Amino acid sequence: MIQLPSIFSNHMVMQRNKNIAVWGESDGSEVAVTLDETTVTVPVQNGSFEVLLPPRPAGGPYVMKVSSEETELCFEDVMIGEVWLAGGQSNMELELQNSKNGAEVVKNIHNDKVRYYYTPKVSWVGDELYEAERISGWDLCTSDKAARWSAVAYYFAEQLSGELGVTVGIIGCNWGGTSASCWVSRETLEGIQEIRKYITDYDDIVAGQDLQEYIKEWEDYLVYQAEFDKNVGHYYETAENPSWDEALELYGENKYPGPMGPRSFTRPCGLYESMLQRVCPYTLAGFLYYQGEEDDHRPYSYYTLLSALIRRWRGDWKDDSLPFMLVQLPMFRNGEDEPDYQNWSFVREAQMRVYQTVKNTGIAVILDKGEFGNIHPTEKDIVGQRLALQALHHVYGKCSEEEAFGPVYQSYRIEGDDMIFSFRNAQGMHCTEDILEGFELAGRDKVYHTANAVLQGEEIVVTCDAVEEPVYGRFCWTNYRPVTLFGANGIPVAPFRTSREDGAFATGSRNGWEY
Repeated sequence: MIQLPSIFSNHMVMQRNKNIAVWGESDGSEVAVTLDETTVTVPVQNGSFEVLLPPRPAGGPYVMKVSSEETELCFEDVMIGEVWLAGGQSNMELELQNSKNGAEVVKNIHNDKVRYYYTPKVSWVGDELYEAERISGWDLCTSDKAARWSAVAYYFAEQLSGELGVTVGIIGCNWGGTSASCWVSRETLEGIQEIRKYITDYDDIVAGQDLQEYIKEWEDYLVYQAEFDKNVGHYYETAENPSWDEALELYGENKYPGPMGPRSFTRPCGLYESMLQRVCPYTLAGFLYYQGEEDDHRPYSYYTLLSALIRRWRGDWKDDSLPFMLVQLPMFRNGEDEPDYQNWSFVREAQMRVYQTVKNTGIAVILDKGEFGNIHPTEKDIVGQRLALQALHHVYGKCSEEEAFGPVYQSYRIEGDDMIFSFRNAQGMHCTEDILEGFELAGRDKVYHTANAVLQGEEIVVTCDAVEEPVYGRFCWTNYRPVTLFGANGIPVAPFRTSREDGAFATGSRNGWEY
């Protein structure tokens, strides 16, 4: 008997120019893995084995055979290229068919250079997961398969394969509505005081919980929510002026995401165990990550949480330098939110800090790709392409910093009552409206006021009648506003503030603030 994880299948993509990890279980005494004409044999220890095939250049298709004394598995159409894991929550999960122009793209899609493995979405380790894994495998880029792929990941892979001329494989490992705490180990959360509350809150909820009663409650929820979602979906498709309040009046309570407990996909550490660890340590080029919306209720600890996640993932893959390309959150607010809500500003800042302080990271600035009232903006082609630019710059050296970035705040100086901002990559910086808006100034009292801004070459001069001696400045420090300031390449100026000691605090909440 030989059993490999389901990520090893026909049509798989394996990483070029790195040792290729192949692992599994066997009842034999040794296992041999042959890829093309290269064979590596290792002993089986306590029923398990791991083989490291030597690095190979891009190529294929190849056949990979895994054999022991009495068993042989054979995998066909194996390509060697670039492999990226696409992690995060719903905006990474959003399917190609549901993205802007996605239905038309899917209808005509065929790309021999892009393949996809969708990590089975089961929130706990058990028979349901094992069955889902049994029928899973790598997909080719055809209309019936690619429709369900992550739109961001597809557009990333499409551009990357075109630029590099190799097959790009994506491992989709994401789930909507999930905190970053869902994707790290218990040890990670317990070991850092600033983020420990994620796991202690969960432990308090499940303390004394009867497992059988909980499972029944969970199964009842699945039945109820499926009917609710069906009814509400039909309502939104057919009602002349649908509203969420009316939907709740018609169809009852929305119980999503269900009761918290050991089967909840929102529980801390859960998807780390049932999804991420099921594809680790498949050899990768790096990680893509689009997440942060679900952690907006704890924005001040998000830098620590995201940094810890990167360390954890790199540690699990035994590569402290494994590239990590993240997406900065775009503009967004719900229609019923107050206009000055700022919690996403702190998450965006945390994401930029991670890029600036954690090695081998990149950041795709997509401030302009949000949508008012829609937390799932659909223009995912640009998001994927900007992620690809980050990888092409940081990982492959195929494009310059100026091509990969819009203007990024660098420093300021005071001249009289003016605060003058300088930027990296500021060549061609321009405003798409007659008036440059989004800037604010504050004095020593730390009270911000809307300011006047003038673009002068590659700098921006900001002044405010209400602030005679400016001390602090910020730009686009709000959940949502129109984006009008861009670099020459069409990538927007990244939001910023000049000091984290400016007294700013997050406003607005879905479920109450926790600091």
